[in-house]
Amino acid sequence: MTIVKTHINRRSFFKTTAIAGGGMLLGFSWLASCTPDKVLDEALTMPSEWFNINAFLKIGENGVVTIMSPNPEIGQNVKTSMPMIVAEELDVDWKKVIVEQAPLNTEEFSRQVAGGSQSIRQGWEGLRKAGATARQMLINAAAKRWEINPADCSTSEGMVMGPNGEKIGYGEIAAEAATMDIPTEVALKETADFKIIGSDRGNVDMQGILTGQPLFGIDTRREGMKYAVALRPPAFGQKLVRFDDSAARAVSGVSDVLQFGDKIAVLANSTWAAMKGKKALVAEWTQDSPAESTADHDAKMLELLNTKAAEPLRKDGDVEKAFAEADQVLERIYEAPFLPHNCMEPMNFFADVRADEVELFGPIQTPAGTRKRVAELLGREESQVKVGMSRMGGGFGRRLYGDFALEAAEISKLSNSPIQLVFSREDDMNAGIYRPASKYKIQASIKEGKITGYKLTEVAINSHMYGLIPNFFPAGAFENFQVDAHVLESNITTGAWRAPYTNFLGSAENSFFDELATTMGVDVVQQRLDLLEQAKPIAESDERIQYSPARMQDAIRLVADKAGWGKAPEGVYQGFSAYYSHNTHVAEIAELTMEKGVAVVKKVYCAIDCGIVVNPIAAKNQAEGGIIDGIGHALFGELTFDKGMPSSTNFNSYRMIRMPEAPEVEVYFVENDIAPTGLGEPTLPPAGGAVANALFQATGKRFYKQPYFKEMEVLQ
Repeated sequence: MTIVKTHINRRSFFKTTAIAGGGMLLGFSWLASCTPDKVLDEALTMPSEWFNINAFLKIGENGVVTIMSPNPEIGQNVKTSMPMIVAEELDVDWKKVIVEQAPLNTEEFSRQVAGGSQSIRQGWEGLRKAGATARQMLINAAAKRWEINPADCSTSEGMVMGPNGEKIGYGEIAAEAATMDIPTEVALKETADFKIIGSDRGNVDMQGILTGQPLFGIDTRREGMKYAVALRPPAFGQKLVRFDDSAARAVSGVSDVLQFGDKIAVLANSTWAAMKGKKALVAEWTQDSPAESTADHDAKMLELLNTKAAEPLRKDGDVEKAFAEADQVLERIYEAPFLPHNCMEPMNFFADVRADEVELFGPIQTPAGTRKRVAELLGREESQVKVGMSRMGGGFGRRLYGDFALEAAEISKLSNSPIQLVFSREDDMNAGIYRPASKYKIQASIKEGKITGYKLTEVAINSHMYGLIPNFFPAGAFENFQVDAHVLESNITTGAWRAPYTNFLGSAENSFFDELATTMGVDVVQQRLDLLEQAKPIAESDERIQYSPARMQDAIRLVADKAGWGKAPEGVYQGFSAYYSHNTHVAEIAELTMEKGVAVVKKVYCAIDCGIVVNPIAAKNQAEGGIIDGIGHALFGELTFDKGMPSSTNFNSYRMIRMPEAPEVEVYFVENDIAPTGLGEPTLPPAGGAVANALFQATGKRFYKQPYFKEMEVLQ
């Protein structure tokens, strides 16, 4: 057992047990994979009485346990995996666990955010302490009843056992446990003793998803609720001059038309009527800021690539001197376009602005930040704004911003009624927050068969590389190393997109290293292992990050072994890629074949070091999804702009990967006892590079600009 100190009170158990910078929840799930009104085990019934062990954990008189899940669920499976951690340390039978989604409550929970692949990583320690503390309180209650020393007691699957054969269920002592003093020290399990963590557990919402239960924001219904849609400026930089709503008001079912800022809301008794009313609006717009186009962006970004940065993000040694003295300097430019998020569930949110309280409900990745912004917008105290979280039909960063929640609150206030704002697909793509378009110039000097210098220059729309990224590989591998970054300002709204900053950088750098290895006549996998060996002393001295060249080497060796690197049968072409992001080390090998002159991605092998894997089946799902997402967008994803308007507003003109095109994926995890790290995003960045490198092996052609299909028809 590992003994840990606890600093907990009944009112803020979750918050005060969170590790620095993060938060957890303490909660359970109704019979893990049931809805609250249905129990899997027919021998069990819903408790008639609950006992709160602390603010986040309650136990019924029959031993059923409920855990509130505080973090937003966007498909990353935290609603299942986080309660698994608590249940493990509580030592309860998972079949007796119920999970319920908590509303926003910053008094009881910390970091109720879905973003950065941080939920499990930030929650790990606090969740374990939450379960272990509740377990100890139950032991203390049993020991008091038996008049024995708590140290002589043990637990197993919801039972406390005494030294002389005594046994009692958690439900029978829950009332006493609820009155126990909170222990200052608790014992955490050794990883070898885990029974729940590390085992496959089904998604607790699966039954509801399969049977069409109202789990998602778009399913929200409230008495008296009206549906709202909004007409927004058709191009970035435009402002509303005037509008005529007479035809819109004549549409059957439309109840009102309202202006809010430079937007127009149409309210109706159905989404169909509201959308018909919106189409009937006649509006006039003016261009108040430049009408930007992709062609202009490209020219300016290429110019910035050749401009000296005011201050490097990182500078080791003297790159320019290394270049000047080199036998050869390899230089390549990699380019990526804007991308929309394309969540399966379009943006939507419910708002009911009343004199005494504001109720918000829907799919949001940042409920606390959204509450603050809505309170400021309405001139209210935050305590007056209540935020409930639905399950999300995809987030990928788009639902971090909450602009749709602010719109919903403003429309509700103006209409003096509860409303649900719903985006169409066109609204989502036309008025979205996009992945920034970006370009990278990568240079490396070669002298006497060795790489002597490396320089990366980035240009991105509205943003640049996050501060710590320049400290990961290839940093430390070269004596002379430099990273520069430039920002091109734009009125096109940009923001986080799955694996921010690294989603294209990982592809670009891996493509470059593959070409560098070919130029030098060496194996790219062995070259990477050797460079990581050189990087160890510098990387491992930086305590701010979890990046480890040694852990990356283990992942690379594992994937090379599983894929049979260099031993592929004739006609199968392999491409290697490895990247660290979101505190996780990932290595991938893509395999493709040529079928009637067309390259087809057949299989991807993936090795991951993300520390302890809480729920293997969910972890594999996350890894597979990230890989397919990365491949699809590298091959097909593109959004351009002409005079401030996007080139595509629906899937009839925006190409995405299709189900028959998704490759088989084999996922392997490096086994260790290190605390879990992120998993929702890290498999995406290397995927594009692995495919690009396999394409080179198959075709002899290098791919520098995404989407690749524009240079070659990759898939049928």
